[in-house]
Amino acid sequence: MLAIIIPYYKRTFFEATLQSLAAQTCKDFKVYIGNDASTEDPADLLQHFQGQFDFVYRCFETNLGGVSLTQQWERCIALSANEPWLMILGDDDLLGEKVVEAFYKNLEEIEQIGCNVVRFATQIIDGEGRSISEVYEHSKLEKATDAFWRKFKGETRSSLSEYVFSRVAYSKYGFKDYPLAWYSDDMAWLEFADKNPIFSINSVLFYIRMSSASISGKIDNLENKRLASNVFYEDISNDFLSFFDKKQCLKLIAKLEQQFFKRKQRSLFFKIMKYHLKYTDLTNLVKFFRRIYYN
Repeated sequence: MLAIIIPYYKRTFFEATLQSLAAQTCKDFKVYIGNDASTEDPADLLQHFQGQFDFVYRCFETNLGGVSLTQQWERCIALSANEPWLMILGDDDLLGEKVVEAFYKNLEEIEQIGCNVVRFATQIIDGEGRSISEVYEHSKLEKATDAFWRKFKGETRSSLSEYVFSRVAYSKYGFKDYPLAWYSDDMAWLEFADKNPIFSINSVLFYIRMSSASISGKIDNLENKRLASNVFYEDISNDFLSFFDKKQCLKLIAKLEQQFFKRKQRSLFFKIMKYHLKYTDLTNLVKFFRRIYYN
């Protein structure tokens, strides 16, 4: 069975999210809603949807998302039973009416291949529910590092909601606790895939809302996003450079160089030097030293 986890905080678009669950053509899922001590009580909305799909609701006494969004995800997952597949659904995102049906239609093949991560085609909507982007589709089977590289180059998009992942993979790796959980989902798919391909379902759509109420839509989180980016790219370099070719490694190492010239940390200098020696060549290491000299 599929467990759909909703870390709830804002009511603004929550009714539309619940309606998209009630409209599913396949009801073989259970929803677990964890209220992060929100001041916007959703109890009356949930009462309206009672009996339309199976759900469990828990209101936590303390706000955790303001301290660590990934820990809020994790305590909401802890509400679930032993469902083998998990989805973390934003309280403002929408499922196309056949998302769950399409998941089960492909499940036998997903399990035969050994995929731990499944994703759906997506389209971005605004606060009024209007489409504001193209439809983003993917290859049916794609290495997680290739998927990340496409996003790195701006050729696609990705966020937490449109993924389904195995409980086994989640239990093995958990989520990296970056500020605002920025890049935490990207790292999750790299780790959860566990060297197996990501399985994509393009026959149905997930609608991802972009508004001033969402983290992605806010402009006052720039410093925390920058900090998250710094740690994420250090982790990428530590754990995944061997999966990229030389040109890709140079671009990823360049992200660390940008940090180095801003932070002037000796430890980062030695890491960059090591990565050039291991994944690029001596010429690029010399160029790095030259950039240090001129800066």
